[in-house]
Amino acid sequence: MNGSAAITLRMLLGDYPGTRALKQGAVVSPFLRLEFADAKVPNRAFKQVVREAAFDAAELAIVTYLQALAFGEPLVLLPAAVLGRFQHGYLAYNPARGPLAPSELAGRRVGIRSSSVTTVAWIRGILAGDYGVDLDRVRWVTFEDAHVAEARDPPGMERAPAGREIAAMLRDGELDAAVLGEVPAPDSGLRPLIAEPDAAAQAWYAKHRAVPVNHLVVVKRSLADSRPDAVRELYRLLLEGKRAAAPAPAHGVDLLPFGVDALRPSLELIVEYAFRQRLIPRRFAVDELFDDVTRSL
Repeated sequence: MNGSAAITLRMLLGDYPGTRALKQGAVVSPFLRLEFADAKVPNRAFKQVVREAAFDAAELAIVTYLQALAFGEPLVLLPAAVLGRFQHGYLAYNPARGPLAPSELAGRRVGIRSSSVTTVAWIRGILAGDYGVDLDRVRWVTFEDAHVAEARDPPGMERAPAGREIAAMLRDGELDAAVLGEVPAPDSGLRPLIAEPDAAAQAWYAKHRAVPVNHLVVVKRSLADSRPDAVRELYRLLLEGKRAAAPAPAHGVDLLPFGVDALRPSLELIVEYAFRQRLIPRRFAVDELFDDVTRSL
């Protein structure tokens, strides 16, 4: 890095244990300065990432990146996960309206914020691959467009009435189940549809050996082309930030894998899920998701 010209990058990055040291200035670079956007909920700025090129570097949901890649958006992926979690608990139902199991979802109305939300893609893939659910027989109800402007909902989805809220529709019986942004709290009246979600997640991991990552980091292609040294340094900072936090593994699993090899099983699986759900036009090879610089990180 010696001799590299100093550079400032405008960056979208959420507040997580693995990013805290970097955002608070405990992890620094001799030539790379990060100017963090004031975004308490980063996913609300994902449209700006792909539609407006508003940031030099940004946290971005992996399915959004896959769709951006499919439509030729000028972004490059870094093999750096900043948000990962087991997904089984985020599919909820209202037990006050009667019992419900994954095998009974055919013909039911299931609310999802958007067809391209990464948690939704993981859960739909889990339902199809591990519970035998025919996704085309479920009545999916969406509330938002995809982050990528050109992306469209797969056939057979319907849009919720304007102004309606997903959890309220679930409580009122207008939805039979829904993918929520949080695991339902015990006092919410809602429950995870997949029984014993923690145990189910452990069994899923034992079967697939993949981490269900949500958000990775991307950079503008122009930055990757003009300043590969800055991209390498950004990756180093992100990795040092993760190491400084030493996040506790979930069930012994590192939910924030770094490096292409560590991420390969997760990326292969989410690509497969996204393709089968008709979110992307073809199965991308994992190496296609990176460029010559980021592939070697």
